[in-house]
Amino acid sequence: MQARRVMAVGWSSFLAACVLEFLVFACVDPGELQWFGQALPPSRQLVYALSFFVFWTVTALSGALALLLTRSSAEINQAP
Repeated sequence: MQARRVMAVGWSSFLAACVLEFLVFACVDPGELQWFGQALPPSRQLVYALSFFVFWTVTALSGALALLLTRSSAEINQAP
């Protein structure tokens, strides 16, 4: 059952990260992004990849928190 929950969070957060990536970079050109006045690394693919993994991590944490909050007290306090 635990593996099923991990896969549910992982897969849904992957799909959400895909949608976020599409929406953000439909409006933002990574070649024009700056960080503290400095241009980001020259590779657009690197910016795309790093932002995807940031989106994926944030949505996975959100999904995991939602699963944690839906557990009953009996499930949480159950001894292994």
